[in-house]
Amino acid sequence: MTAARHIAVIDIGKTNVKLALVDRVSLQEIDVVTRPNTVLAGPPWPHFDVEGHWDFLLHSLRKFQLKHGIDGISITTHGASIVLLDFKGELAAPILDYEHTAIDNLSDAYYELRPEFAETGSPRLPQGLNVGAQLYWQFQQEPHLLNHVETIVTYPQYWAYKLSGECAVDICSVACHTDLWNPYEGCYSSLVDKLGIRGKLGPVRRPKEVIGTLLEQVSLQTGIPEKTPVLCGIHDSNASLYAHSLSHKPPFCVVSTGTWVINMSVTEAPTELDENRDTLMNVSALGQLVPTARFMGGREFELVQQGYPLIATMTDAQETLEKNTMLLPAIESSSGPYAGCSANWDPSEPALGTAEREIALSFYLALMSNECLDLVAGEGRIIVEGPFARNQFYLDMLQAASDLSITACQSTTGTSIGAALLFGSEGTNVEASPSAKLDKKYLHALRDYALQWQQSAELARQTI
Repeated sequence: MTAARHIAVIDIGKTNVKLALVDRVSLQEIDVVTRPNTVLAGPPWPHFDVEGHWDFLLHSLRKFQLKHGIDGISITTHGASIVLLDFKGELAAPILDYEHTAIDNLSDAYYELRPEFAETGSPRLPQGLNVGAQLYWQFQQEPHLLNHVETIVTYPQYWAYKLSGECAVDICSVACHTDLWNPYEGCYSSLVDKLGIRGKLGPVRRPKEVIGTLLEQVSLQTGIPEKTPVLCGIHDSNASLYAHSLSHKPPFCVVSTGTWVINMSVTEAPTELDENRDTLMNVSALGQLVPTARFMGGREFELVQQGYPLIATMTDAQETLEKNTMLLPAIESSSGPYAGCSANWDPSEPALGTAEREIALSFYLALMSNECLDLVAGEGRIIVEGPFARNQFYLDMLQAASDLSITACQSTTGTSIGAALLFGSEGTNVEASPSAKLDKKYLHALRDYALQWQQSAELARQTI
């Protein structure tokens, strides 16, 4: 496995599906292709287009093999998804979209069934963000479904199964606010028996384990040799964390940005979490407990920016600070540290496409990240990955509000680098740029703005 250099990384995000080819020595993405992760309406419920994804992946793997050669395959996906396989090894039911609102119709009944936060480190979340709620809802909708299920796997391992024919559950995905895992004891939670699925869950494995090699049919379709190793796979924010866990000692923080902004604190100190603020206890690829808080920052960015290009300059930032234009939480109010709060602009909403709107949005996202890091007692250097790592105004505000050093990672997707590094870490460090020292006047203005935003946001939270 140490000889594997060109790693094909399947990266299934909530918004897009990606295939990246990573050079494990230089830690560069030498080829990337994407497609939208469009949710199909049904029947029987909204679900992911896994057949379309599979065709796209096979076609792209073949192109990568012809162009570059592939030495190994790693997989990373979003969390909050679970896969039910029947006795033929096929889908027993379509893979439910965790944002399906009908799941909330059984919220009260599920609440009575689920374990307490103290057992799972998993807060009660809306819709299907708790995998246990998805399973409970599906089994209620289709009373005979459970009898048709032979094996249950987490989402990265579904793709590993498609490639290798081997089933498993990875520790990071099953511990990601599923309600199915007790991270403190390192075992399944009491919910597994209540749902009647203990004997159906695939074996729990670490993400870097080789789950198998390519099936003959996949080899024929892609041109990749059958002997090519396929790793177990990993939850995406834990893939982002993994690369830095190899080269940083605690304490440090990783902010993984995408559809979700996942704020992780790597610390050896005990951390008390608030289940009402969308905090949770993750488990890393190394088996560490990782206090985590998150919000849907990428989705919020899209809703506010509405596709307009980024045009703001430092002069625009200074003018926005002088006007004190603020966006207060929360745009996506069903989750995050300000769940239940309604977003509003103060003193008024800037027009679409303006620099003022872009700056206020960037500051909002940074202050939401800072609030999340406060909730998980984040300390040490903050490492920012994903699209927000290229937003200087986000980085400036996060630096000012947190009073910590910021490092921005330059790769297109930190998840693919982390997933590739599961094959070994002989390469160089992940390319990153430490934050520059901010001008004193600018820094003071940012801190004054941050303090007022925090006071206004907290007042709104206290009144819901």
